[in-house]
Amino acid sequence: MLKAQRALISVYDKRELGEFARGLVHLGIEILSTGGTADFLTREGLPIVRVSEVTGMPEMLSGRVKTLHPRIHGGILADRARATHLAELRDQGITPIDLVVVNLYPFRRTAQNAGASFEEVVDMIDVGGPTMVRAAAKNHSGVVTVVDPGDYPQVLATLESSDGVVPAGLRRRLAIKAFRHTEAYDAAISEWLEQQGDDSEQRFPPHRLIDLTKLTEPRYGENPHQEAALYEILGGPGVLGGFEQLQGVELSYNNLLDADAARRLVAEFDEPAAVIIKHTNPCGVGRGESLAQAYERALETDPVSAFGSVVAFNRTVGSEPAEVMRSQFVELVVAPEYTDGARTIFGTKKNRRVIECPPFAPGQRGLEFRALDGGFLLQTPDTVADEIAEWRCPTERQVSGEERRALEFAWRLARHVKSNAIVIANESQTVGIGAGQMSRVDSCRIAIDKARLPIRGCVAASDAFFPFRDGLDLLAEAGVEAVIQPGGSKRDEEVIAAADEHGIAMLLTGRRHFRH
Repeated sequence: MLKAQRALISVYDKRELGEFARGLVHLGIEILSTGGTADFLTREGLPIVRVSEVTGMPEMLSGRVKTLHPRIHGGILADRARATHLAELRDQGITPIDLVVVNLYPFRRTAQNAGASFEEVVDMIDVGGPTMVRAAAKNHSGVVTVVDPGDYPQVLATLESSDGVVPAGLRRRLAIKAFRHTEAYDAAISEWLEQQGDDSEQRFPPHRLIDLTKLTEPRYGENPHQEAALYEILGGPGVLGGFEQLQGVELSYNNLLDADAARRLVAEFDEPAAVIIKHTNPCGVGRGESLAQAYERALETDPVSAFGSVVAFNRTVGSEPAEVMRSQFVELVVAPEYTDGARTIFGTKKNRRVIECPPFAPGQRGLEFRALDGGFLLQTPDTVADEIAEWRCPTERQVSGEERRALEFAWRLARHVKSNAIVIANESQTVGIGAGQMSRVDSCRIAIDKARLPIRGCVAASDAFFPFRDGLDLLAEAGVEAVIQPGGSKRDEEVIAAADEHGIAMLLTGRRHFRH
């Protein structure tokens, strides 16, 4: 790169622009500018040359055409190492442009504004800006590309300390950032356009880009020898709905996974509820008249597994539940809000992580991504409400009102337990949970073995059908009096007959809830 002598500045985001431009002028760098940026710099008392003076053409079409001209792009794209390029510039009377300072129209923000019309969103599709950014980034061997106001201080300091020359390493990093910037911009536009139609490719288009912004780097991943980073989907609702950590040590990779599972599960309930999560599986769920009661019920399920857990609540946490938790070893607490009293009590446990995030809203979730070796699986999330009115009872004994409430409770939980999932519960709390087993009968055994509370009179939920009657036999022998499951096995009649033999009632939902 030769010593910088000329800069083109055309930005929507004018943060810190005045100070940066003054620094360029102080270094003797001429500034070209357009439209509102030129007006802004003029008000700042800075000497500028309007692009229209260079091109000999006025801005056209309500500002849609300003910089799309050979006198601009020739100055950006000329390879300073090629004598023929420099000769052509001289022949055409074109002066090289050494810095391109451009950021783009706020397309994503406008598209997310429910009040914006189609025409208003389309007007935010920048054409000249991305063209200049890509041209400068392509020619970064001789041109500096700046798309982020956060880079102004470093660029200015480097120009000042290096006699107007930006080193190759920094130019390359800025070029990479520029291409990422235009990539994300184009992805936002294509996603929005897909949402405007109703064609079959709208949900799963042939090509898909995900725009991610790094938020932080946990100390390590699932294990200390693994590196990790937390990224947020740009334009989405935010990680965990946009959380704020109120106290405690840094969130770990595993904390974040468990917090996500806990927040999703506790959102199943309208009444006060508490969820205790270990390794993304619930080890206890309770509901009650208060959060303190709900937590105590959740803890009763499996207090041993609750050691070092993540706990989520579905409403503002006050002093009472915080006091109940005081003696427990809890890694992380998740809730929409906390009272001052609760925060004071939690504050006595300095290492306990406490985060605040809005309730999980199923309707806001996009597609789920699962990484494979060399690719990704995408699917719509399992958040569709069950059609309770379509559940049927094929057994001789019908479900009582109390049993139905307990069955609905257990069924809500089953979709949040790793398959094969068996949940034994009463009307207000889990009693035993069998998760992640290779056979359903083993999940039944584990749920029974884990139970510390009486099973007799409880109900059980199975996330998928019983392939044989053996699992149902075990549950009935342990004292379960009603079962809910999807049905759909070729041995359904055999399983229903087993239920009748044991005198237990059964509901068939017609929908399974595998969670791999």
